[in-house]
Amino acid sequence: MTDPLRRRAAPLRMRRRRLVTPDPLLPREVPAGSEAVVVGGGIAGVSAAVVLAERGVRVTLLEAADHLGGRLGAWPHTLSDGTVAQVEHGFHAFFRQYYTWRSILRRADPQLSFLWPVGHYPVISARWPDEDLSGLPAAPPFNLLALALRSRSLSRRELTSADPDAGRALLAYDRATTTAELDGVDAASFLDRLGMTERTRSMLFEAFARSFFCNQGDLSAAELVAMFHYYFLGNPEGIAFDAPCTDHATAVWQPLWRYLTSLGAQVRTGARVTAVHPDGAGWRIEGPAATTTRHLVLALDPGALRAVVTGSPALAAAAPRLHAQCAALRVAPPFAVSRLWLDRDVAPGRAVFSAVSGQPTLDSVTVYSRLEEPSARWAAATGGSVLELHSYSCAEPDATSAAAALRAELAVLWPETADATVLDRYDRLEATAPAFPPGTAGTRPGVRTDARGLRVAGDFVETPYLAGLMERSSMSGVLAANDVLAELGAAAEPVDGIPQRGLLAGVPALRGARGRHAAAR
Repeated sequence: MTDPLRRRAAPLRMRRRRLVTPDPLLPREVPAGSEAVVVGGGIAGVSAAVVLAERGVRVTLLEAADHLGGRLGAWPHTLSDGTVAQVEHGFHAFFRQYYTWRSILRRADPQLSFLWPVGHYPVISARWPDEDLSGLPAAPPFNLLALALRSRSLSRRELTSADPDAGRALLAYDRATTTAELDGVDAASFLDRLGMTERTRSMLFEAFARSFFCNQGDLSAAELVAMFHYYFLGNPEGIAFDAPCTDHATAVWQPLWRYLTSLGAQVRTGARVTAVHPDGAGWRIEGPAATTTRHLVLALDPGALRAVVTGSPALAAAAPRLHAQCAALRVAPPFAVSRLWLDRDVAPGRAVFSAVSGQPTLDSVTVYSRLEEPSARWAAATGGSVLELHSYSCAEPDATSAAAALRAELAVLWPETADATVLDRYDRLEATAPAFPPGTAGTRPGVRTDARGLRVAGDFVETPYLAGLMERSSMSGVLAANDVLAELGAAAEPVDGIPQRGLLAGVPALRGARGRHAAAR
């Protein structure tokens, strides 16, 4: 019998885990003539399409936009000097525990040569000294101890006076237990209980929580704890991340498009799907690229999925659970992006990427002219700089107002930008990210639906394994592909992930946290 203490200590060995292992007795290839349609050309859809096409499935990928990528997409924007620049939905960090997504990317670039490490990672504020999250030990719990020792915000008194059960909850992530205890609580209330000062909470938790496109009061505490485990306390790769040295179209989507077509897949952009209907043993897809298929993967953002499903009357009878889940899907508040081409450089010590805390609108600043080659070339030729300002949960009514607020808040943090002339700009405000409000665990769609042959993928989909943001998208796409492969009698694609339980998982609450949280609901 295994010693219970040894079983509890197992999570201390934080390392990459195999979550899905292919059955060696099953064939890798699918039967001849197998086909599937994937709707949505973002990370989830392309991940599903890649795995299916590699196994011999005849894949058709339909994307509504004129480019692939979803929220990681990029498209051309012509500057006033005639330069054609690629603009995007905002900076994306390619964390090193994104095992599934990196595996998909390696199909087109085996060495991931387009990724550069982002070394310096500060959290900046107009009120308090910066916090530097770079250089921490990779392995938990040593990263937590190092952060506590060197943090300029977190005091020893706060550590000793923090609510022990709230602290235990951060260290004891377990999907079932964490959901039961904390899903009905909002992240703001949970952080109130943790008992940190305003400074510590702002510098160490606010920027982290808002990076999931929600304000603390609108985010489930269970989701906050899960993501804290995924990115910090359970992450064997450390908090360091990489970023592309060029735009997303050049680095990611054009190579993956070429790879898919080399496998015989059809990729159609500008092909918006308006509805799907049961059609005998398969599905009929309506829209400019109307078609039928036996196997259908809907890999859309939550709002688009809700529109397609609720706009498909016959689907309510064929998949009543999916229909109800999609009708209840919540979309996060809009995020805003403002790309600025300035007539001068910013101060030499500015980091490539800075998280921002304490500002009403501005959540991050990226100096693209120090990150990606096309922007660096423009800056070298003009003496200027290229910045991107990002608001993850924006209350401004339109892109113009959001851009003005972002620029004003930047001038407070980086005074050298106050008098800079904006030579060109690109502003965008959109609401396509998922929301994870309190009390919604178990209400979102899973990969497998209650309709035969229909799967769902995306960063809001409930999967059996913990992942976040881009990795959750890619993992859900691969799991959707695996479900198709299982129906066709082929072996699954392997899936790796981080340890799925926290350092103190299984250690009981000290003062009956479950009852207190229940009362708080």
